Amino acid sequence: MDTTETAAESTALFTHPELLLVADTVAREKGIDREEVLDAMEQAIQKAGRSKYGHEHDIRARIDRKTGEIQLSRYIEVAEEIENEVTQITLDTARQKKSDAEIGEFLVDPLPPIDFGRIAAQTAKQVIVQKVREAERKRQYAEFKDRVGEIVNGMVKRVEFGNILVDLGGRAEGILRRDDGIPREHFSNGDRVRAYIYDVREEVRGPQIFLSRSHPQFMAKLFGQEVPEIYDGIIEIKVVARDPGSRAKIAVLSNDSGIDPVGACVGMRGSRVQAVVAELQGEKIDIIQWSADPATFIVNALAPAEVTKVVLDEEANRIEVVVPDDQLSLAIGRRGQNVRLASQLTGWDIDILTEAEESDRRTEEFRSRSQLFLEALDVDEVIAQLLVTEGFSTVEEVAFVPIEELSTIEGFDEDVANELRERARQYLEVREAELTVRHKAAGVTDELAGVEGLTPEMLVQLGESEIRSLDDLADLASDELREILGESTMTEDRANEIIMAARAHWFDDEETNGDAAEGDAAAVTEETTDDTTDAATGAPVDPSA
Repeated sequence: MDTTETAAESTALFTHPELLLVADTVAREKGIDREEVLDAMEQAIQKAGRSKYGHEHDIRARIDRKTGEIQLSRYIEVAEEIENEVTQITLDTARQKKSDAEIGEFLVDPLPPIDFGRIAAQTAKQVIVQKVREAERKRQYAEFKDRVGEIVNGMVKRVEFGNILVDLGGRAEGILRRDDGIPREHFSNGDRVRAYIYDVREEVRGPQIFLSRSHPQFMAKLFGQEVPEIYDGIIEIKVVARDPGSRAKIAVLSNDSGIDPVGACVGMRGSRVQAVVAELQGEKIDIIQWSADPATFIVNALAPAEVTKVVLDEEANRIEVVVPDDQLSLAIGRRGQNVRLASQLTGWDIDILTEAEESDRRTEEFRSRSQLFLEALDVDEVIAQLLVTEGFSTVEEVAFVPIEELSTIEGFDEDVANELRERARQYLEVREAELTVRHKAAGVTDELAGVEGLTPEMLVQLGESEIRSLDDLADLASDELREILGESTMTEDRANEIIMAARAHWFDDEETNGDAAEGDAAAVTEETTDDTTDAATGAPVDPSA
C-alpha cells in the first residue's frame, strides 16, 4: 500500500499518535520535509471540515506537532465594514464575545471533531497525495537545478517513440530525447545509461531533467573522468566539436609546459581515449593542441591533412587554406566532415584550395589587376605589372598612397609617381561622376546616397535592385543587404551598421511628433489661460461676460 494512502486513512480515523508516525514515514520515504507532510494533512482535514460546515466558512485545521491531536476551528474576522457576513463580524458584536476585541483580529470558535465518511476520506487522500507529490517535485527541482553540467548514471525505465525515460534514483527521472542520443544507438528497458544533464526546467507536470549523449560537453566531461590532469586543472579542454556517433575534435591546452596535453589525453597505448571512444559507441576522436594564434589553431584543427599556406581575412572571419593536391580529400573529409568540424572548433569559415587551384587563381588575379591598371591609368604592361607585384590591387590605393611609397618602386622616380597618382585620381573622379548619373537614373534618393558607408557602386546596385529610399534600405535585413551588394564586399556587422543608420530617421520622426504633441498641449493651455484672465490685470474673467 502507498504510504500516502496510509496517511489519508490515518487522518480519516483520527488516531493521533499514528498521524505523526505516518507523517514521519511519508517524509522519510519521499525524501521531503516532515512539516510539509503535516501541512498537507492539515489542508486535507480543513477541506473535509468545509465540506461539512459549509464552504463559505473559514475553517482551519491544526495538528499538534507533539501529540498529533487535531484541532478544527472556525475563524471570524473583526471588520469595520462587513463585506461577507459569514466570515466577518462587527466590532460591537465581537466585543459581546470578547471584550478586548480589535479591528483586524480573528475570533476562533473551536469545532467538534468530524467523522469522515467515505467521500470525505477519499477527498482527504487526494489532497494529501497531491501536496506530497508537489513537495516531492520541489525537492527534485532543488536537487537537480544545480547539477546542470554533470554526468549522471541511470537505468532505462521505458522507451517511447525514440525518447528514453531514465530512472536517476531517488524517484527522479530524466528524459533522453531522440535528438540528444547518439545515432544508431539503442537502449532497452533495464539498460544502464550514462548521460549529461544540460537543462533542468520546472514545468507544470513537475521538474523536467533533460539528458544528452550527443552534447559536446558530454565528451569533455568523459575526458575529465578519464584524465586526472584535466580533473586537476593542469590540462584545459578549450573547445569540442562533435558529429555524434561518427567523429569529433577536441582542443586541449596544458598549463604546465612539461606536460604534453595531447599525449596525456591519449594515455598509455591509447587507454584513456579508448575508454571515451567505447562510451561513445566507437566515435573517432581527434585530439589537437589549442593555440591562441588562429592560423596555427586552424592548421592543427585540419589534421590529419597537411597545410602548406593560410590566408586570414579577420574582418570577414574567414580563412583560406591551401593544401597539396593529394591532401584535398583528406582535408575536406567524408561528406565535408573534417573541414566542418574544424570550422566548428575554431569558429572560422574555412575555404580549402589545392596548390594548383591557388596558383591558377593567383595568376588570374595578377592578369586582371594588371589589365585594370592598363586601362585605368593608361600605362604600359610593364608598369602595370610592377604595381601588381608591389601589392597594389585597386586604383584607390594608387590614388591615395604616399608619394614616397610609390617612388621607391624600382624604375619609378618622383615624377612618375606623381603622374600615376594624378591619373588614378582623374580616373576615380570620372568613374564617380558616371556612377552618380547611373544611381540617380535608377531613382536613388539623395537621402539614401548620403548614408555613410555606401559607395557609388553600391548605390547603383541598390537602385537596380529597387532599393531607392531610406525606408527601402531600413526595411532590409543584414543578409538581404549583403546578398544585393555581395557577401564578400561587406561583413554582417557592417551591414547592420548601415541599416541602423538608415533607420535613424524613424526615431527622429518619433521625437519630432512627441515634441509637436507637447507643443500643441502647451498651446491649448496658453489659449485657455488667455480666455479666462484679463490681459492687463491677470485677474479672472467670467467667460459668459
